[in-house]
Amino acid sequence: MPTRKLQIPTPDGQADAFAAFPGTGERHPGVLLYTDAFGVRPELEKKAVELAEHGYYVLVPNLYYRHAPAPVVELPEYIGEDVRPSLIGRMMPLIEQHTTEHVLRDADAYLTFLTAQPEAGAGPVGVIGYCWGASLAMRTATAHPDKVAALAGFHPGFLVTDAPDSPHRLVSRLTAEVHIGLAEGDMSPETLAEFNQALDAAGVAYTTEIYPGTVHGFTMSDTAAFDPAGLRRHWDRLLPLLDRTLARR
Repeated sequence: MPTRKLQIPTPDGQADAFAAFPGTGERHPGVLLYTDAFGVRPELEKKAVELAEHGYYVLVPNLYYRHAPAPVVELPEYIGEDVRPSLIGRMMPLIEQHTTEHVLRDADAYLTFLTAQPEAGAGPVGVIGYCWGASLAMRTATAHPDKVAALAGFHPGFLVTDAPDSPHRLVSRLTAEVHIGLAEGDMSPETLAEFNQALDAAGVAYTTEIYPGTVHGFTMSDTAAFDPAGLRRHWDRLLPLLDRTLARR
């Protein structure tokens, strides 16, 4: 499976990125993958390669490129509960500095770059996000309804906030089909109901599902949160979504 390290031009500099795609010499539907809080690392590269094996061109940008190339902070091979709080403490200031304006400028640059790659189709594309990346995926899909046909978020964060521009307040702009896979503690019943009501009111085709027995981060095999059954369910939901919505070439 071919892979590449790339530089994506953005209005704020060069975003380093990882790409995986089938080596068939043909063009394949594009997928933009937003990482969890810990960023681009072998775990996310492995997910991109697995997704590429199903016939997609997958682009994984370093969301923290304004600060440093990935990895922005030194990460252990395994993120156990003993080190997770300190790592999150180091990442949170970077996440907080990633403003909505940054997200939208980056999203435009990422999609423009993705659909211009010779191995990728011109569109439509899918957008996937893990952890806080789910909120970036949602903002990307609502800002580019003409380009994004599939939106998936897993163990999401920051989808429903008190902010006037909270992602859940923007769903009327969606044209993508949506799947959100939640860990048991990701949203309270009241918050999930509010999120579902927003999607219902917007007439969006969607599923939201609590994956039983999981905790936040369940798809990531390099963390203590990993749940093999949760990861399998994630693939069982994601692959049919992409197959339904993205035109193959």
